[in-house]
Amino acid sequence: MSRPLSDQEKRKQISVRGLAGVENVTELKKNFNRHLHFTLVKDRNVATPRDYYFALAHTVRDHLVGRWIRTQQHYYEKDPKKISGGWQMEEADDWLRYGNPWEKARPEFTLPVHFYGHVEHTSQGAKWVDTQVVLAMPYDTPVPGYRNNVVNTMRLWSAKAPNDFNLKDFNVGGYIQAVLDRNLAENISRVLYPNDNFFEGKELRLKQEYFVVAATLQDIIRRFKSSKFGCRDPVRTNFDAFPDKVAIQLNDTHPSLAIPELMRILVDLERMDWDKAWDVTVRTCAYTNHTVLPEALERWPVHLLETLLPRHLQIIYEINQRFLNRVAATFPGDVDRLRRMSLVEEGAVKRINMAHLCIAGSHAVNGVARIHSEILKKTIFKEFYELEPHKFQNKTNGITPRRWLVLCNPGLAEVIAERIGEDFISDLDQLRKLLSFVDDEAFIRDVAKVKQENKLKFAAYLEREYKVHINPNSLFDIQVKRIHEYKRQLLNCLHVITLYNRIKREPNKFFVPRTVMIGGKAAPGYHMAKMIIRLITAIGDVVNHDPTVGDRLRVIFLENYRVSLAEKVIPAADLSEQISTAGTEASGTGNMKFMLNGALTIGTMDGANVEMAEEAGEENFFIFGMRVEDVDKLDQRGYNAQEYYDRIPELRQVIEQLSSGFFSPKQPDLFKDIVNMLMHHDRFKVFADYEDYIKCQEKVSALYKNPREWTRMVIRNIATSGKFSSDRTIAQYAREIWGVEPSRQRLPAPDEAI
Repeated sequence: MSRPLSDQEKRKQISVRGLAGVENVTELKKNFNRHLHFTLVKDRNVATPRDYYFALAHTVRDHLVGRWIRTQQHYYEKDPKKISGGWQMEEADDWLRYGNPWEKARPEFTLPVHFYGHVEHTSQGAKWVDTQVVLAMPYDTPVPGYRNNVVNTMRLWSAKAPNDFNLKDFNVGGYIQAVLDRNLAENISRVLYPNDNFFEGKELRLKQEYFVVAATLQDIIRRFKSSKFGCRDPVRTNFDAFPDKVAIQLNDTHPSLAIPELMRILVDLERMDWDKAWDVTVRTCAYTNHTVLPEALERWPVHLLETLLPRHLQIIYEINQRFLNRVAATFPGDVDRLRRMSLVEEGAVKRINMAHLCIAGSHAVNGVARIHSEILKKTIFKEFYELEPHKFQNKTNGITPRRWLVLCNPGLAEVIAERIGEDFISDLDQLRKLLSFVDDEAFIRDVAKVKQENKLKFAAYLEREYKVHINPNSLFDIQVKRIHEYKRQLLNCLHVITLYNRIKREPNKFFVPRTVMIGGKAAPGYHMAKMIIRLITAIGDVVNHDPTVGDRLRVIFLENYRVSLAEKVIPAADLSEQISTAGTEASGTGNMKFMLNGALTIGTMDGANVEMAEEAGEENFFIFGMRVEDVDKLDQRGYNAQEYYDRIPELRQVIEQLSSGFFSPKQPDLFKDIVNMLMHHDRFKVFADYEDYIKCQEKVSALYKNPREWTRMVIRNIATSGKFSSDRTIAQYAREIWGVEPSRQRLPAPDEAI
């Protein structure tokens, strides 16, 4: 009789059994040794941890490749629809220095992408000539499905200079210029999110967006034209079926140039008449909006498009003219409406509104949470909704439970599986079965134990990486997301300083110990975001070294926030901060990850918080602050920060400390920009929610003093998080936008009979 498995062995088992689907462990070990010896030419005496990683990666890749090839064969035969789809200091993250064992270069599919030049109108139509060419070389990464032998492809593009690039200059000694030109070409895929505060940054950003769009569309059309019977000769020349075989989802406005690029290909290269090409384009493209903030909606200067993509600008002008003719016919005499809905914005700098282009050129437009989709229809896209209400939909975001529960939190996954089985991994709605365990003392203990283990593990990580000791029994209060004024990390900071002042005022009083962690990155050119990071680190320097405070309050800024760090911090969180001004967060997905991993949420009724509170019950959420309608009323009345400053003594004390240099004694004026913004230019109304936020945080501390009731609320949150699986989200996109029925069909493995 075999001995019972230990807890650790069970956790290992669920993560391997549930995710990897390894049929033969002995074969896996044999392959590992083969790759270590023959691929990497190492033995165990000299192999480094990186060698072991690469040997394992090659082994797992072998496991995927057969299924990957089989999947592509299946698609080719079935002809399915393709679905495309201190101070912060920026340092280069050279993550490809040692190569990437998961990707496969495909130089045989390298494609030309054109920039600059000019347009000639001939009897055969428009021709874009005298262009500069950059080559797009594809790299494919296998993306395995869950327990179905399906391995899909993520295709990424690398910019390469053509081999004959300025060869003449090189031959006559223009070596430096040849190298500079090559670098300019290859910079397109070298720098992520260039600082677009300057013209060069804007130009590079636009180049990046068009580069990916142009390469991908050429690739899509090559695949569409190829016969499904394996012949390499192009056989499809009729594009009537294109929208039935291809779905292009425009994820925000960044790939919006896909619309004029597809029109250019169909009209200029395939010689299709405009109306038919436009019908194909609209039925193929759909647009997902991710923000209501005006500054985040791209508006490219006409002069930049005219230089970089002259033919596309002509096509956009034509799209706009025809679109405005439709608007005028529907709303005759409403000239002001034409101006507001135009794709071309007049002004000191003439610009193209890319969101308007996306709506005009798509058959579906969606937001990413119910409240967000309603706001789009009522505010920034109101007139587009009035013109074409049938286009507008909602697709609430989701997260994958494989990564964000089973992989990053195997202890919790095992505790859940012991009660309800493992089917929740692919059907997250089954978590609702946990509601029957809300009063089960053993389950309450198990959930609390897993959380404490995760906290201990993360505390050890922080001590190792940050050289800071924290109290693992303290409430782990965590806000991790992009640093942005609308996400209101500043409101969190005001609460931390208020707590600090209360401890200093009553040093002998009991306070629930708290470790506040804030993590995220600021865009390179976003001054206020970088100032917020500097403030968080300055508060930490004061609070963490004050002996009066001790371990009752700690403040840590989590550097270089990224997925691998998220996988550590989210399972350890007690409290999830989702505190954006109501009406500004499109959805959020971090909020869902925290909920699934057993953190309680303190948040405004914004983004997906609304639906999360609806699923769990508002009584199981810490909700505070203004609702969207309250924000609207305050805007109409006029927000005056001075009123709150004068009325709330604790708030006034915090702002005076920031103004006087209390947190920056060597630079008393360091935070004057933050104070000035909060007092006079705060679009996100931090002071208006301060009082309610502080009171809500007091409720958090009160509940944390009762571990049993806290954990019961945690269980209710976990049990009702099933809606927020990406499986549900993608199934809705497939059925309601792409016109494909999702399938759980398992393909035969390469060694199985078909």
